[in-house]
Amino acid sequence: MKLNKRPGALVATALAGAMLLSACGGGSDDNGSGSGGDGGTFTAYIGEPKSPLIPGNTTESEGAKVIAALWTGLVGYSEEGEVEYTGVAESIESEDNQNWTITLKDGWTFHDGSEVTAQSFVDAWNYTANPENAQDGGSYLARIAGFQELQDGAATELSGLAVEDDLTFTVALAAPFSLFPAVVGYDAFNPLPEAFFEDPEAFGTNPIGNGPFQADSEYVPGQGITLTRYEDYAGEDKAQAEGMEFIVYADQATAYTDAQDGNVDIVDVIPPEVIKSAESEFGDNFINTEVSQITYLGFPTYDARFSDPRVRQAISMAIDRDAISEAIFSGTRTAADSFIAPVVDGYREGSCEFCTFDVDAANQLLEEAGFDKSQPVNLWFNAGGGHDAWMEAVGNQLRTNLGIEFSLQGNLDFAQYLPLGEQKGFTGPFRMGWSFDYPAAESYLTPLFSESSLPPLGSNYSFYGNAEADALIAEGDKAGSEEEAIGFYQQAEDLIAEDMPYAPMFFTQIQSVHTDNVDNVRIDLFQRPVWSEVTVNG
Repeated sequence: MKLNKRPGALVATALAGAMLLSACGGGSDDNGSGSGGDGGTFTAYIGEPKSPLIPGNTTESEGAKVIAALWTGLVGYSEEGEVEYTGVAESIESEDNQNWTITLKDGWTFHDGSEVTAQSFVDAWNYTANPENAQDGGSYLARIAGFQELQDGAATELSGLAVEDDLTFTVALAAPFSLFPAVVGYDAFNPLPEAFFEDPEAFGTNPIGNGPFQADSEYVPGQGITLTRYEDYAGEDKAQAEGMEFIVYADQATAYTDAQDGNVDIVDVIPPEVIKSAESEFGDNFINTEVSQITYLGFPTYDARFSDPRVRQAISMAIDRDAISEAIFSGTRTAADSFIAPVVDGYREGSCEFCTFDVDAANQLLEEAGFDKSQPVNLWFNAGGGHDAWMEAVGNQLRTNLGIEFSLQGNLDFAQYLPLGEQKGFTGPFRMGWSFDYPAAESYLTPLFSESSLPPLGSNYSFYGNAEADALIAEGDKAGSEEEAIGFYQQAEDLIAEDMPYAPMFFTQIQSVHTDNVDNVRIDLFQRPVWSEVTVNG
């Protein structure tokens, strides 16, 4: 997940007869030909992470930035989105796309010096999938055999996992899924050392990963964490800098001001109001990147006021997305017309009928649903993320186009906002951002709209359910070809688009800045800076 959480020509490939997914989009910028070097330290902005720094519990953008520096998973992805065996896995093979053998490379160690073994992955996956541990990424393990028995309390671990030897383990899925090698590059599949299981609570602030950087300090809420280069790192993407510090900011605008003053080196997402001026001010240190994110207006389907799909359809059709993009984002957002972003195969222009701006149709739908216009609509968004202006613009359009008053609910920081959503605390439409977890159309469907992804194990914050859509997604998972799989995913998308649990708002370009202290700042297809590549000048 990365909620808000992380392209060029994106291609996800899998082994052993699995399908190929591809799409096209814009590339990312490489801003560095400066002196750089094998040393120095730099700083980077993050918002407050929602959860402790544990891979299986980190499905949102801010914590994921830190996890990306501290951990390396089974596979990596190229700049074009292809699966690459640059991680811990030597191979991931199957003859039937259901029973997989994962062979690890020798020589990988955690930051405490202990070896990364097959047991490190199996133990981590069992922990993440166990509902007693309430890990946000638990639903990503749902395809592994025995997951449902674990949820029901009939088992204590996943029956589909078995350790063969120190460097080999097998994975039996409940049904064939040809994208499995692409999926396991996601954070929820990262390994954990034995030290984690001795004290999971302490581990969350003193994380021990296997990535290019290691923790050099405890994570302090509201402040951040300092990392140093892990000198015994076994991967190809060794850290170029000696160290880095994540600095927590409550407000994106404050981080941008600090970048202007040279007090923080990298701000990966700048506020909308400075987009026009930032390019001229930062010059070559300004980066514009097309990413996989879709910005949504979510609906609490559990609230009686928003339980009728016609209400959700009406609100979506009453919003002029193009006008908001021009007025608030200087035209850097594209009006979304699909639940699948254009950066992956499966996107269909105009597939979301109710994303079309049509005030007359919106009012007719609202009247048919018998919606009470006398009460204001609460609009929810997290504070400090640059969302105030566009959410207010949405409210103004609802007032003008539907005659509904609104109340902005934007006082919670990110670490408070998502837990409220998990507890069915949203009393009206809410802001949600989603970048794919792996380059595939399915990554826009299962994590957000499947019943298996209901909180606390997943990111289905609208608490939406459609058994027919779930069945179609499952058929796509089992398909033997890309074309066949996408056909099923698109059928599921059509059902979701009719029900409108989320209203897709924008396809996204993000704008980032950095100081002269650093070079080689690249934003990847998951909307994260590639920390290991950053070089420090002078």
